[in-house]
Amino acid sequence: MTIHIEELTIDTIIGILDFERTSKQTVIVETKINYNYTENSFIDYSIVINMIENLLIQREYKLLEDAIEEIGETILRDYPQVVSLYLKISKPDIIKNARVALSKSWN
Repeated sequence: MTIHIEELTIDTIIGILDFERTSKQTVIVETKINYNYTENSFIDYSIVINMIENLLIQREYKLLEDAIEEIGETILRDYPQVVSLYLKISKPDIIKNARVALSKSWN
């Protein structure tokens, strides 16, 4: 089974530049969670979304790398039935003519 979370949009403090530490900016999260589904072992995507939102808002990461690592590790820890995980975080407004993103896959 695969859960797709697409275009999860969050306004948060993230980044290392001075203005990024004082003003919220939009990030967009995409994830694909492949897992072994059984009747009593499903993954509630609303809980996953809430966890991602809470981590990004509360932790105010300086680096996208740190955000991706912690979110990924949390999903893998909380859901042992996950077989593979893809996570991408985009910063659509940081550069005028480009969308910057970072992604990681776990197998």
